[in-house]
Amino acid sequence: MISTGDRVILSGKGKNYVVRAGEGSLGTDLGMVDLSLLLGKEPGDIITTKSGKELFIRLPRATDFFEQAKRSGAPMLPRDIGLVIGLTGMNKHDHVLDAGTGSGVAAVFFAGIAGRVTTCERREEFYHLALENIRETGLPNIEVLNRDVLMMDGSYDIVHLDLGITQEHVVHAFSLIRAGGYLVCYTPFFEQMGTVYDTAMELFSEVSAYESIMRDMDRSLRGTRPSTKVCHSGYLTVARR
Repeated sequence: MISTGDRVILSGKGKNYVVRAGEGSLGTDLGMVDLSLLLGKEPGDIITTKSGKELFIRLPRATDFFEQAKRSGAPMLPRDIGLVIGLTGMNKHDHVLDAGTGSGVAAVFFAGIAGRVTTCERREEFYHLALENIRETGLPNIEVLNRDVLMMDGSYDIVHLDLGITQEHVVHAFSLIRAGGYLVCYTPFFEQMGTVYDTAMELFSEVSAYESIMRDMDRSLRGTRPSTKVCHSGYLTVARR
C-alpha cells in the first residue's frame, strides 16, 4: 500500500512522471493530478487526472533510476552493471565498495542485490549530486562518501572501480578484498584494460577480461535485423583474490 512520501511512477500515453504520494498536485500533458489520490493505492492501480485521463501506478526500480536520475556524465549502462553482478555472484551477504560514484547509478543497482554498498566519489560536485540522487531512492543500505578510493580502508567482498584506473588503484583494491572476493574494473579503452589486467595478474589468483557488447534488434514490416547502432560499451576486467 502506498503511503505519504512514497515515490511512485505514473505512466500514461508514453509519458512517465516520478512523484511522491501525499499533498500537492502535478501538472501533466494529460491534466492535473491530485497526489493525495495515490495514498492507499497499490502498484497496478489506476488514478484519473482532472481531465479524465488515466494514469497507471508503478513503483520505481533501478532501471527507472537509470532513466530519471540527474547525471554527472555518462553512467555505466545496465548491461555492464548486470555483468558485474553476474560475474561476481553478488548477493545479499556481500559488502560492496563502489568507487567512482558519478551519478550513483551502479551503486543503486548493486544495493538491490548486495547487503550493503559503500560508494566513494572524490569530486565534491559529483558527490553532492550522487548523494541527492541516492537519497531520493530511499534505499537504506547505501553509504555515500566524498573520498578518494585510495584513502579507503576496511574489508569488502567486491570492489568495483569505474574511474581513471592506475596500477596503484589495483594494488590498493587488492588490500581491501576478502579472500575469495572480487575486483571488477570498468575501462573504456584497451590500454586501461591492459594496465588493470597486467597488474592484477601479479596479485590475484584468477583474472579475466571481457568486452561488453549488446545489439538491439530492429523489427519492421520488411523484416527483423540487428540494429546499426553502436553495440560496444567498454571492457570489464574481473579478478578474484
